[in-house]
Amino acid sequence: MSVNRCVYLLSRVQRRISALTPRATGALPESRVCHVSGSSLLSKRHQAVSTVSSRSVSSNSSSPKPPDTSLFVPLAVKTDASADGSVGAELTQPLDKNELLKVLNRFYKRKEMQKLAADHGLDARLFHQAFISFRKYVLEMTSLTADLHIILNDVCCGAGHIDDLYPYFMRHAKQIFPMLDCMDDLRKISDLRVPANWYPEARAIQRKVIFHAGPTNSGKTYQAIQRLLAAKSGVYCGPLKLLAHEIFEKSNEAGVSCDLVTGEERTFMDSEGRAAGHVACTIEMCSVTTPYEVAVIDEIQMIRDLSRGWAWTRALLGLCAEEIHVCGEPAAINFVRELMYSTGEEVEVHTYQRLTPFSILDQAVESLDNLRPGDCIVCFSKNDIYSISRQIEARGQECAVIYGSLPPGTKLSQAKKFNDPDDPCKILVATDAIGMGLNLSIKRIIFNSLVKPNVNEKGEKQLDTISTSQALQIAGRAGRFSSKFKEGEVTTMHRDDLPVLKEILSHTVEPIETAGLHPTADQIEMFAYHLPDATLSNLIDIFVSLSRVDGLYFVCNIDDFKFLADMIQHIPLNLRSRYVFCTAPINKKQPFVCTSFLKFARQFSRDEPLTFDWVCRHVSWPLAAPKNIKDLVHLEAVHDVLDLYLWLSYRFMDMFPDTALVREIQQELDDIIQQGVRNITRLIRATDTTTTDRLQTQSNKSTSSSFTAGNRGQRGAKGGSGQMTDSSLAGRLVRDGLLTPDLLRQLQREWSKDKQQELTNQSALDTGSHSNNKGNRKKKKK
Repeated sequence: MSVNRCVYLLSRVQRRISALTPRATGALPESRVCHVSGSSLLSKRHQAVSTVSSRSVSSNSSSPKPPDTSLFVPLAVKTDASADGSVGAELTQPLDKNELLKVLNRFYKRKEMQKLAADHGLDARLFHQAFISFRKYVLEMTSLTADLHIILNDVCCGAGHIDDLYPYFMRHAKQIFPMLDCMDDLRKISDLRVPANWYPEARAIQRKVIFHAGPTNSGKTYQAIQRLLAAKSGVYCGPLKLLAHEIFEKSNEAGVSCDLVTGEERTFMDSEGRAAGHVACTIEMCSVTTPYEVAVIDEIQMIRDLSRGWAWTRALLGLCAEEIHVCGEPAAINFVRELMYSTGEEVEVHTYQRLTPFSILDQAVESLDNLRPGDCIVCFSKNDIYSISRQIEARGQECAVIYGSLPPGTKLSQAKKFNDPDDPCKILVATDAIGMGLNLSIKRIIFNSLVKPNVNEKGEKQLDTISTSQALQIAGRAGRFSSKFKEGEVTTMHRDDLPVLKEILSHTVEPIETAGLHPTADQIEMFAYHLPDATLSNLIDIFVSLSRVDGLYFVCNIDDFKFLADMIQHIPLNLRSRYVFCTAPINKKQPFVCTSFLKFARQFSRDEPLTFDWVCRHVSWPLAAPKNIKDLVHLEAVHDVLDLYLWLSYRFMDMFPDTALVREIQQELDDIIQQGVRNITRLIRATDTTTTDRLQTQSNKSTSSSFTAGNRGQRGAKGGSGQMTDSSLAGRLVRDGLLTPDLLRQLQREWSKDKQQELTNQSALDTGSHSNNKGNRKKKKK
């Protein structure tokens, strides 16, 4: 190497060492760390602005909470040779790996280094992970950067202090944990304490907020809708597609031109597609930039919903309407008032009383034999619906069936069947899906159970007794105004549940105290700018971990979003498209829907349009009528897949081009499902027959093996094992909903009778055969 080059490299190394070496106190100025990490001028400027902003925010609030460092995923460090080549070794000498290991371990045990690292964001967990990575980097790299090589050599030779490694360790730590270098920026982006400021168009006008408060069947929504129809322009925001459809139809029937906007559908009354003055939409689809004279937000109590509450918060704070009419439970009045204080808007309250009374009966139904016309049995499990509807049919009565996963058309068809006075169907079996969006002529609500599966604040599934709000929402469907029943009744199926129901309904609804929030696509994109190598799921986790909310808000559950993000993480998509895909409203419990979602994303990533023919091949269209419950469930899943296509088609129109054709086959599928639900008891019987055949075969095999084992003098363990297998299978079928405990006991009695009959027949057959053999022998003797 030439002398000039040696001098040049030596001076370069000295400059880098002087920039990295800490002061006498051992503290490392943050600005110097940023310089070492190679931050661009833009990043420095952005960080400086962020630091000032963060200080101004912090001065008005408590100190930010420490981040959950378990969410920080270390990045891999490239192990290719550095630009300096082997300059460090040429200027000093090759490093002894054994000595290096001793030096590094001494550094790790230095309490002063751990404390200094903690001051720069490395807690014990991150410090350990960073050290393991740094040690691996130092020991496995074929050539280190010259400055690091020289410092390590000096420490090994006793010419340097062990603490001199700290700047290089921190440089490495910020390479594998890039969030450490931009924590102030990340905290600022995830600051959710003043969501009212997210909507400048709404803050630019002084809105009038009118709260229509009352129980179900009190006319509160009717009054708000009347004001909506009288306005020059307006928007209705409801929790369900059925409710949006209902307002859409009523408005147009009243001569007020109204469009329909849901996640899967856009219907414009103007033939040329121009927007009407009024629009009925699901609440997630409302525009917060379009000006209206009147806006109606229905079911405001759902603002505290753990998954969807953010949509009500967004509508309440962001709608650009001169009048905001809010409808819901009185329990939300004080909270809405408090929320509006942050926007400087006052709330005018109108209270309503129930139009028709309902009473809690003193007796439970106890038996399906005691059902009467106008009864509605409410279940919180689809399997219970199958079982009860089958038992009602066995008693010679027809029943309508409504549950959440049915298509809207099928729900309306079943509701119409139940409401029709000329139809022989007088009983309804439903889940709490009837709590909103359907006008039903119910005399008596019967709770089959008071326990419902739900998801708690931590995202954990649990079984819990229904709340007073849920019970009132369902019970209020009895004796609805304008139905033929002028008074409603409420009771339970089982005697033990009745006092529990009375206690639940005796309580007042707990006042609402918090509203939901959700990170926006823009916020996540800003996060990704600082953490370009993090997965979307990890970005969301870190966002929630760092987010700050005041006492009025909470961050909604994002488990479903993360589930979809993890599912398509391996598919190459830009961040905005990935975010949109992950907000798709799909049922993750349906394997076919999840598989379809994955295929949609993969086809989209290839920049290949999802055509009508492609969809038909995927869902195996045309589809036959269901022969059993399993077929019906699959058809419901296919309907959800077509819904997913339509939902995506309004976000990526060029990639999902055949909306009209898909909607046509979806309507055909809806008709097929409607026919299946009308014959649901036949499907259940077909399912039960198949199950019985399988159980009978399993029982025969078990009995046969047990009998053989007994004849061979084997121990009873094998026979017991066979019985355990049979019991396990029955248990699985009960858990899967293919059998109920009552049906299982009935099948066991039938098997016993069949077995006795088989033994009797076999005995008679053996007797006849023995007689014939004796006769044949006599003939031979003759």
